[in-house]
Amino acid sequence: MPSTSAATADASHWPPPFLLYLGNAPDDLAAKTARGLVQFRPEWCVGQFRGPECRTSVDVPDMDFAQARAAGANTMIVGVANAGGRLGPDSVADIVAALEAGMNVASGLHERLGSHPQIVEAARRNNRHLFDARNPPATPVGNGLRRAGRRLLTVGTDCSTGKMYTTLALETEMRARGLKADFRATGQTGIFIAGRGIPIDAVVADFISGGIEWLSPERHDGGWDLIEGQGSLFHPSYAGVSMGLLHGAQPDALVLCHEPNRPHMRGLGHYPVPDLRTTLAANLAAAQLTNPEAIAVGVALNTSKLDPADAARACREAEDLLGLPAQDPVRDGVARIVDRLLESVPC
Repeated sequence: MPSTSAATADASHWPPPFLLYLGNAPDDLAAKTARGLVQFRPEWCVGQFRGPECRTSVDVPDMDFAQARAAGANTMIVGVANAGGRLGPDSVADIVAALEAGMNVASGLHERLGSHPQIVEAARRNNRHLFDARNPPATPVGNGLRRAGRRLLTVGTDCSTGKMYTTLALETEMRARGLKADFRATGQTGIFIAGRGIPIDAVVADFISGGIEWLSPERHDGGWDLIEGQGSLFHPSYAGVSMGLLHGAQPDALVLCHEPNRPHMRGLGHYPVPDLRTTLAANLAAAQLTNPEAIAVGVALNTSKLDPADAARACREAEDLLGLPAQDPVRDGVARIVDRLLESVPC
């Protein structure tokens, strides 16, 4: 069964309401896709399915597939992310069961739903649809030509530091002020939340910058494109995607995302997390290749593992170090970062 391209999709292509599939997710981070949907699209989420070894929850009702369908779920979202983006045998069996119960299935993993004959056959037999959010469209090679419009890109010291959440929080704050601002999704969770986007880590390397030029074309309405960052320039596994984003976005502004006290780069115990000043300098240097006027406007800290006093202290220290407003988007919002953005970038 053919998969729908994420770049042209909206919520009607993977129709809500959703059952969120957690399977046997080993920790909270593994379920970040499901958690993002509950955070930003709660009205679409009717329940979660957890396997017997699941070690996390996104705090919606537990349901089996028949119960979810009876509750109105139209699509099961594979709400987990793992190294390599693979579908294990248990997940394949569960997806078949969800199709048999009458739901469509959408996944953002690297391993395509359509690569499993038993899944394809179950979809055909039940007249259900499969959606692969990591099925990128054809995009051009980047050309670096300046284009109209204003753009902000979130960057990070490491993977999973809150770039998607920060970008969505910026969109919410800016729209609340009556500004035109649009979230541009580049990862599976963001694509499911926004209903469209480009899975940039599934794009052939030569086309990454062109993919972002395509995702964020010129605009003439005075609004902002807020582009979800990925990876880190300092992560040996994923720096290529981060560099392509910086060049293709041509950002006017950067927001640096960081988790204080993280012991090492995600998945690489032998690599320390870089310091804020070094990270920001490297990202600005890369961004200024295609936009010499790119500046930093704020720091977004993920202080979820700190108590309130330590969280406030971490924000003050980052602010003193870089001379930029530093906020935890979850605890504090992003109003001061938006203030600095509007003060610093000409309309």
